[in-house]
Amino acid sequence: MGKRGPSKTPTAILKVRGSRWANDRPAEPKPPAAKPICPAFLSAAAKSAWKNLAPQLDEMGVLSRIDRNALARYCESWARWKACAEFIQQYGETYKQLDNDGNVKAVLPWPQVASYGRLAEQLLRLEVQFGLTPSARADLQVERQPTRDAKAAKYFIDAQ
Repeated sequence: MGKRGPSKTPTAILKVRGSRWANDRPAEPKPPAAKPICPAFLSAAAKSAWKNLAPQLDEMGVLSRIDRNALARYCESWARWKACAEFIQQYGETYKQLDNDGNVKAVLPWPQVASYGRLAEQLLRLEVQFGLTPSARADLQVERQPTRDAKAAKYFIDAQ
């Protein structure tokens, strides 16, 4: 049987929130603070998401090299979710199934609609893990730091 209850909030996020529980985990593994490298196998849209998101997570102090796979899954899922959203915008959520005489037999949802919903749920779970939702960072108390240099600033451009 799996663990019960909600997942623990990462210590890095607890520290940013100023939580007293952040110091209560002395035996927790502490990965090195190195930045993860974007995997070459990601799609172009996923790489754009990575370039947009990774610097922001790094500045929040919640990203390390060990998070590479989780961030890659998030970026690829986001790219697929975006493709589903674009398909639905272009074609709508349903299509008409016709019988042999050309009459409407049924109105059915496109497969992309189900994928869109499943991907949205997966993204939300990962967003909470990284502190990317308003409720996940409601208690964050972070001092705003200016962008380190012009090179880092280019990663904050909206990845479309």
